[in-house]
Amino acid sequence: MTKLYSNKLHIILFLLPALILFCGVLIAPIGASAYYSFFDWSGIGEKTFIGLSNYKELFTSNSINFMRALRNSLLLAALSVFLQLPLALALALTLGKRVKGERAFLSVYFMPVLISTVVIGQLWLKIYNPDYGVLNVFLRSIGLENLAKIWLGDKKTALWAVFVPTLWQYVGYHMLLLYAGVKSVPPEIREAAMLDGATDGQVNRYIVIPYIKPIIRISVIFAVTGSLKSFDLIYVLTNGGPMHSTEVPSTLMISMLFLRNRYGMGSTIAVLLILLCFGFALLINTVFKEEK
Repeated sequence: MTKLYSNKLHIILFLLPALILFCGVLIAPIGASAYYSFFDWSGIGEKTFIGLSNYKELFTSNSINFMRALRNSLLLAALSVFLQLPLALALALTLGKRVKGERAFLSVYFMPVLISTVVIGQLWLKIYNPDYGVLNVFLRSIGLENLAKIWLGDKKTALWAVFVPTLWQYVGYHMLLLYAGVKSVPPEIREAAMLDGATDGQVNRYIVIPYIKPIIRISVIFAVTGSLKSFDLIYVLTNGGPMHSTEVPSTLMISMLFLRNRYGMGSTIAVLLILLCFGFALLINTVFKEEK
């Protein structure tokens, strides 16, 4: 009994530093944000308790436009799931068949993930530049001058122009996750299916994809929660403009905190983002839950 108690004590002592770090870095800030969300506070001076007024204003005030920002994030999440992930899965299935130059392709596709988001934002700013940008220059060179636009300055095109590099950057990330799953499929199962006359498409549909279902679930969770938290690339490209057309909850939160000095409202947005990410993660786990 003493030995068992001693082992438990050792386990607790070894876990204690990580637990303290986890609580200090994650739990404590979440608790602080939840606390400040009930106050009207500029970040300096006295706080005024207002209860749920910040939450009510967030969903009803036209000057904040939180619903537009949330809609943009949900649209990005939908594009991530139904456009980015299928492309990543197609690449993973193709490279998983031991194509020539497999390692080189993996490195090329994963490279955007390794590059700083600020650098990627600057590169795409040059691509979208209305005067010398590659996109407009190409359109003019093939006689489509009427399609050349101020891509990031027009509220009709800015949102889609921001989504393109956001989706492109993380295709390689999801591809690598799915590729690892594809390579873990036992080769004898593939060979048995091929001997029975199954085509590559049938092998992928009935064997490989069901086998890597847990990894697909993780990729979907990462894609959705990452879209809800998206900030850096959008901030570099448009900072939520023009006319708030590319606003997402994270850029709105920064605006509330540092531009409008509404620390309580910024904390409210942070709390809602946490709840949304947690809720979508639970929902996706439920959808992918395997039958007993």
